[in-house]
Amino acid sequence: MTGTTRKTVQAYHRARFAGDVAAAAALLTDAFTFRSPLMSADADGHLAGLPGFLQVVTGVEMISELYGDSEATLVYDVETLLPMGIQHTAEHFRLRDGRIEAITLFFDATPWHSVLAAAGSA
Repeated sequence: MTGTTRKTVQAYHRARFAGDVAAAAALLTDAFTFRSPLMSADADGHLAGLPGFLQVVTGVEMISELYGDSEATLVYDVETLLPMGIQHTAEHFRLRDGRIEAITLFFDATPWHSVLAAAGSA
């Protein structure tokens, strides 16, 4: 089962950062939920924000990948064009029947507040 978790989470991670929203969406359950320091969303809300986010991403460096039967944790750095530069990130995935049911994203959101305020989103 850990192999299925690894395959699903890695496929989602690749699709998301490649901007392939359809491929990422195919890996989510109908009851998917997303939480981060800046937002909570269902699948549609989460996926709708990806194209805009990817416009400021210049790279992703994986630090650690941990997999269990129905959960995974990725730790990685997101390199951005924004003033914060590198965003240190941890992401926890919960899976059901081989698809992603929930993602919880952890990062220091403090630098994002001024960026969002300047963009009129805060």
